[in-house]
Amino acid sequence: MEYRTLGSSGVKVSTLCLGAMTFGEADEKSFMHKVGCDEPTAHAIMNRALDRGLNFIDTADVYGQDGLSERVVGNWLVQGKHRERTVLATKFRFRMGDGPNGTGASRYRIMRCVEDSLRRLRTDRIDLYQIHMQDNDTPEEETLRALDDLVRQGKVLYIGASNYAAYRLTDSLWTSRTSHLSPFVSLQMQYSLVSRELEREHVPLCKRFGLGLLPWSPLAGGFLTGKYQKNQPPPEGARLDKWKNQLAGFDSPRNWRILDAVTAVARERNSTKAAVSLAWLLHKPAVTSAIFGARSLEQLDACLVGADLSLSAEEMKRLDEASAFEPGYPYEMIGRVQQGRW
Repeated sequence: MEYRTLGSSGVKVSTLCLGAMTFGEADEKSFMHKVGCDEPTAHAIMNRALDRGLNFIDTADVYGQDGLSERVVGNWLVQGKHRERTVLATKFRFRMGDGPNGTGASRYRIMRCVEDSLRRLRTDRIDLYQIHMQDNDTPEEETLRALDDLVRQGKVLYIGASNYAAYRLTDSLWTSRTSHLSPFVSLQMQYSLVSRELEREHVPLCKRFGLGLLPWSPLAGGFLTGKYQKNQPPPEGARLDKWKNQLAGFDSPRNWRILDAVTAVARERNSTKAAVSLAWLLHKPAVTSAIFGARSLEQLDACLVGADLSLSAEEMKRLDEASAFEPGYPYEMIGRVQQGRW
């Protein structure tokens, strides 16, 4: 397992991060109903991941139901005495309670959210505390000052952002610098062979300002594992069997072309499609660690191979070409002129 420095911080994390969204069995009130695994299975997955060198776990207060994922992770940390070997990340922002202050990133709410997460995670600190999405109703400086206070108190060690527009993230980093506040060290965003739009603005931004990029959904909801077949219904029990609208969104010539390229490389390397897809991301600029989920030990093992898979320049080119997307204006124009083509 390779380790990389998390953005502009000094902490080192494994190049694969175990996402805990599917940990715990949520009831029908949760969007995660019937797509999670039970607590013993989740603990077995975390044990094996830790034994294989993965030291980075990411969760969120909203995963599961009433903080279910955080509770599952917290029980594992305490029962196995794994806290000092784990870089622990969680997130806040989405609705966790009733009323006008049950959601958002105001100072009022952040101070309550962090205490709730600390209690569920059964720890005295959160290593990476991330805002799950920008809050357009709250001034960025208010959010940053609250997070800076948590860093000064020692309840949070580093802070990160997720699902931010590039303009808002740039404003946030400028505010941190000019107001002498703790800056974001990482950015968690959707990024995969299927979803490469991040390369227009966010990847250059991360490179310029030293943010560690943490891709979520690197396997496109399981699409890149090859479990879904063209013109065939999804396997029973698969995540996209429940989220059929999302599966329909993947049904395009480009995406099937991508899957064909991934399948070919995996076959040639005697590897898994999941490993090839993850390895492609780990070869991309600014990427620190790819966040993947697993509901079984078999899924975990298929992904962990990606940490040790080194793709050749020719293999990267094949995957890049299969997943090529239209940059749009002004990116296409800028690229064309930079290359001397009018």
